[in-house]
Amino acid sequence: MVGNILVGLVALIHCYIVHLEMVLWDTPRGRKAFKLTPEFASASKVLAANQGLYNGFLAAGLIWGLYLGAGGFQIKMFFLLCVTIAGLYGAATVGRKILYIQTVPAALAIVALWLDL
Repeated sequence: MVGNILVGLVALIHCYIVHLEMVLWDTPRGRKAFKLTPEFASASKVLAANQGLYNGFLAAGLIWGLYLGAGGFQIKMFFLLCVTIAGLYGAATVGRKILYIQTVPAALAIVALWLDL
């Protein structure tokens, strides 16, 4: 139960990231979230939307795993590992904040699922 709640939380986080990257990227809210100048936000809007789409695939995979219930264990683990690896890379190359927003919740969900909490 706890593991599935955490998987749902990770999926929701990624749905919000999708919204930030695909819709709000060049708005004041999006620029503040990613610490962007208006010029950079405008110039990188298409790239951000592509990045948002990938985050949407991660969220969709997690939701799919939840939908399958107990039979979705491997799917949930696969997508949580993808989130964890992407979060580690993002934390190393972009900023430490990604570690706490993406990696830690995904890692906690992995542990909770593995321990069948």
